[in-house]
Amino acid sequence: ETMPYFPEIKDGKCFFPFRYKDSLFYDCVKFKAKHKWCSLTENFEGYWKYCSENDFAKCVFPFWFRRTIYWGCTDDSEAFGKRWCSLTQNFNIQKVWRYCD
Repeated sequence: ETMPYFPEIKDGKCFFPFRYKDSLFYDCVKFKAKHKWCSLTENFEGYWKYCSENDFAKCVFPFWFRRTIYWGCTDDSEAFGKRWCSLTQNFNIQKVWRYCD
């Protein structure tokens, strides 16, 4: 399955967060494609590229979680003890995150 829009723009820069089908995304997505991709515009208009390692969302420090400010990855409230981080400055509002490497 491939993207039904314009051809990939390989030297483009991912735009985060981007809006796709009435949702807001803070990281690369895997809709209608074999690999994760990102939009090159704030509102997806058909311009996209496959994500490389450098394109995936980065942790944002410091970030708020509940009533604490974190300056690094945490395993707080993670059922499997894996360290995670927020992709925005206030996890309490956007609730977007990723596991840390």
